[in-house]
This record gives sequence, C-alpha cells and structure tokens, in this order.
Amino acid sequence: MFPSKIKKVKITSAFWKRYQQLIINKAIPFQWKMISDKEKPKVTSKTAAGGASEQSNALNNLKIAAGLKKGHHHGMIFQDTDVYKWLETVAYILGEYPDEKLKVLADKVVDLIGDAQDKDGYLSTRYQIDTPKLKFKQLQQSHELYSMGHYIEAGVAYYQNTGNQKALNIAIKMANCIDSNFGQTDGKLHGYDGHPEIELALSKLYECTKDKKYLYLANYFVNIRGENPHFFSDQNSYNDIKYDPFPEMRNTSENYFFDKKPIYEQKMAQGHAVRVLYYLIGAEHVANLTGNYELSRAVSHLWNDIVKKQMYITGNVGQTAVGEAFTCDYDLPNRTDYGETCASVAMAMLAKQMEFSHLSGQYGDVIEREIYNGALAGIALDGEHYFYANPLEVDENSKYNPSSSHLSMKRLSWFSCACCPSNITRLLASLSQYIYTYSSKNNYLLLDQLISNVAILNNDIEIRIKSGFPWKGNVEINVKVPANEKLNLKVRIPKWSKKTLVKIDGQLKKIHPENGILDFQIVHNVKINLNYDMSIEKIHANPLVMADQGKVAFKKGPIIFCAEQIDNSGNHTNYLVPKEINIEAKYEENLLHGVETLEIKNAVYQEEKDLYINQENRINRKLAKLKLIPYYAWANREPGSMNVWFNQSEEKYND
Repeated sequence: MFPSKIKKVKITSAFWKRYQQLIINKAIPFQWKMISDKEKPKVTSKTAAGGASEQSNALNNLKIAAGLKKGHHHGMIFQDTDVYKWLETVAYILGEYPDEKLKVLADKVVDLIGDAQDKDGYLSTRYQIDTPKLKFKQLQQSHELYSMGHYIEAGVAYYQNTGNQKALNIAIKMANCIDSNFGQTDGKLHGYDGHPEIELALSKLYECTKDKKYLYLANYFVNIRGENPHFFSDQNSYNDIKYDPFPEMRNTSENYFFDKKPIYEQKMAQGHAVRVLYYLIGAEHVANLTGNYELSRAVSHLWNDIVKKQMYITGNVGQTAVGEAFTCDYDLPNRTDYGETCASVAMAMLAKQMEFSHLSGQYGDVIEREIYNGALAGIALDGEHYFYANPLEVDENSKYNPSSSHLSMKRLSWFSCACCPSNITRLLASLSQYIYTYSSKNNYLLLDQLISNVAILNNDIEIRIKSGFPWKGNVEINVKVPANEKLNLKVRIPKWSKKTLVKIDGQLKKIHPENGILDFQIVHNVKINLNYDMSIEKIHANPLVMADQGKVAFKKGPIIFCAEQIDNSGNHTNYLVPKEINIEAKYEENLLHGVETLEIKNAVYQEEKDLYINQENRINRKLAKLKLIPYYAWANREPGSMNVWFNQSEEKYND
C-alpha cells in the first residue's frame, strides 16, 4: 500500500497499461492453470535455468496439508511460494482493477491456505506432509522461513488491497509461530533461514499492524546472520543427510548464504544473488524503521559495490550459473551471464527501500533500469512465457558449452523451480507503488518514475502526469492544490539526461539539480513541463570489465538496445560498429507491440574462413545495416542469436 500521504495512484501510461492488462488477462489466468495443474506447460527445457516439470502440484500440496486430499509433497521444498506470489500479484491488481470473479477465486485460495496452516501458525507443506519431525531442524536448506515470509508479504498485500482480514490473520499467526521458536532467549533457536526473506516480510507486517514484536524479530534475523557462520553445519551434524532436501548444499562455498560474517564486516557482495538482495532489502527496511545508521551504512556499502562494480548494463545481477551468484567486482561475462529475473526484481525492491532512507536520484535510476530492461525481459509480450536467466549474448552454440547451457533463445512456459514468473508479475502489478516516494520525516513527495499517472494525496492535492516515456522525453506535471495547502514536490532527473529543460507555467527556468533531484515548492495550481534529453548514447564499460573491452552498447533514454538474428543476417560477432556511426531512431508501431528501433547504417560485416587471420589479409568485409530493438523485447519472434555489446572498429571502411 501507499504511504499515508498518498491516497491513490492510477497509471495512465499506454505502455504500462498494456502490461497491466496483460497481467490481468493473460499472466494471472495462465499462472493459475500452472499452479493448479489444469494445464501442462507447453514450452520447457531440461537444460535451461529453472528446469522442466510436467506439473506444479503447488495447490495440491496445500490441499494435502489441509487434509482435503491424500498424497506426498511434490516439487521444490518452497513450492508453496508459487501460490503466495500469485496471490500477491492478484492483490495489487485488485487494488487498482476490482474484479469480483477474481476476488472470489483469490478468497478461496486464502481459505485453503488458512486450512493448511497448523494451529500454532506453522505452514510449510513439505514438512507438514512428509517430515514433521524435522520442522526448523534443516534451516540451511528448508526454506521454511523463506516460504512463510512470502506468504506474509502476500497476506499483508491482500489485506491492504481487499480488506480480507483472514489473509492478515494467517500472516500474524505465522509470525507469532516464528517468534515463539526463534530469538535470543533460552529455549529458542539462535539461528536463521538459509534463504533470507523473512526479514523484509516481518518489516512489512510491522508497518501494517504496528506490533513492535515483528520489528524486533526482523531486527533479530538481520543481526544474527553471520554471527555464527557454523550454525548450519552444526545443525546439519544432528541430521541424517538422506533426509536433506538439497544434500549438495552441505558443501557450498562459505559465503553462498551470505553469512560468512555479519553485514557490518561484509565488503563485497558475494553468494546467491537473490539471497543477498532479499537480505539487504530487509536490513535497509529495519535500519529505516529503527534509525540504525550503522546498519544503513553497511547496506549502502554493498549497494555501491553491486551497482558500481557488479551490475550489468541491463540491470541484471548475478554473474554465474554456479550458485546463481555474485562473483567479484568487474567480472561481467556476457556469454555465461545468469542474471536471474528474481534478482532483477529484487534490485528494484532494494532500490525502492533505499529511496525511503536516502534522497538521491541514483535509486530511481536503478528502478528505471530494471523495469524497462533487466526485469522486464523476464516476461514475454504474450504474458505466458518467462525467462529465468537473462543473458546479454546468446546463440545456437551456447547449448554445447556447459558453462552457458543454462541459457535459452526462447522463454519457457513454466519451470520446476518456478520462482521467477510470479515474481516479475508481482513487481509489474505493484508498479504504481514505485512512481512516488513520500518521506514522512522530511515531508516531501518524490516523483521518481516518470510514468503517466493520476495521483490523489490525502489532503486532496491532485497530481496529473503526462509522459512520453519510454520513447519520448517530454513530461508534463499538473498539480492542483486546495486553499491553505502546499506541496514540497521533488522530481528525479535521470542520469542519462545530459540536458533537461524546465518550464513553470510556460516560463523557462534555470535548474540546479542536487543528487539528481529537482525541488519545487508548490502553493497553488501549477503546470511544470520537463524535456529530458533522449539522445542516443554509445556506452563503453570500465576497462576492468574484460568481457566488454573494445565493445560498445547503445542506450536511448531508459532503454538498452540489442541486436537479434531475425533482423540481422549472419553471426552477430561478425558485425563491427565504426567509431563514427550513422545511426537513426525510428518508432515502429506494428513491431513487438510498438517499439523504437535503432538502425546503424554504416556497420561493417566481416566474414573469414580461416581460424586465424593475419590482420593485413582481411578481405571479406562489406558495409551492412545493423538493426537494434529494446532488450526487453527480444525472443518474442523466431528463436535466434542476440547480443547487447558490439565489437567496435577504429578503422574507416568504404565499400
């Protein structure tokens, strides 16, 4: 839900309304068919990230736990979360687009979850059904708190958007169960889940209920992580490995779980990317709620490491398929990139949480990069196919190399590990919550994402935004302020806009942004026009990024571009981009639901027969056109190669 200052935000952007309708009409019904096993996935892959599965059984697991069916648990140990994130997606959609039929279905799901929950509040179907004696005894691998955390998020969202009290009560019972079992006092477990999530969920529950014990518990989980890096091995020593959900996890690298040291001593983001990011979201939320400056500073240090040294140009993070993990600074391979969709979603969530604590345009810049590029690529234009891993370079030969066999040139219907589909839809369904940020401490409203919308504040101030994003840089802000009211409005200036023109009621004004933020003190009705510079940019990576040395990428406004084989014949590695380029942008209404494309008119195509060539003997070169499309829209046509970074030539070539 929105902070108390904001009553309602309605997205009016044609670009984003199409995605919201896609979620309503396609994604939600399709995901329901998958988790309820009404259909089998049509496009799967045994080698691609996420894995293949003929059935989900997520809903059936809950029915078995509720005593409505008989059988054993099926699927991932955290299979319950596929249902919970679907429910959270529905919650945000119902908050903006009420639909009685959909609400009736979701209410029944809430009832089923309530029936599956134990009397003490515990709910993790694998342990309830098959291994009840191992509850909270396999925390390295069990995902029990992770799963319950995802329900708490969903339950809070569903209550806030529909008023369903039962959804919230289930979340409260879960949190009380966890509070009864974990903590510093004698008789409780002095430990934590292998996969962070509960920290951020409890913070949300505290904000909803104002019950401080949930904040205290969130703070406990944030601060105990890393205090005893042997906690998992100590707990595992009491368990027979044959009962382990993931036996191989006993031998994972020591910082895979991001618990080698307390956060205050962690200097570089390493380990499973989503685990790291979910933890940081919860840590920053706790720091904000408790005023813990040292904790916030530790989060900021890792934020800077990720954004400035370990994030791809598209916003994707997590460089390797081995452990779905961060590796090290400036290690950003394109051909073996992992870039899990869930990690991109988590980056947007973390940036939003950072924005509540720090007034700086850098956080909105990252949110923008994710929602238009890294995260958005995770869902197809039809709403029914998804990427788990998001490469920056892929071709037919990728499947032959084990280090890149996790990649795919087409999105899949569903996965054995289906965390990503409902994660990207819950982000897009909640997009209206990312447009503004309100600071109760300093009483300002930040217009962060420059998306067309209508917002109503609790003091009846009305804000109407008309924006050309993502294709055009014009933004018009109309503010209506009732008598005796005022608004401290701040507006983000994206880092990519080298020159921004501002008019207030038609009068051109000089601007002096601070940390990427413009300030407007509004005491009457006003119209503000901003014109952002959407020039085409050539981007080069830091020389320490070995994979991108001698290469160039292209960006226009918030959009990163790529080349697909369907538009460009031959092998993409054979194309050279000259230093002085002739490039043109064009909006194509009938392509990929309407996209802007770039065409480089003086690219060079070179093709050689020999494996090794003397530079002076290169003869097979010709002028060629190179067409680029938005990265988020790739793999929506015929499967083929794709790349973001292009070899650049210092030579001039004349046909």
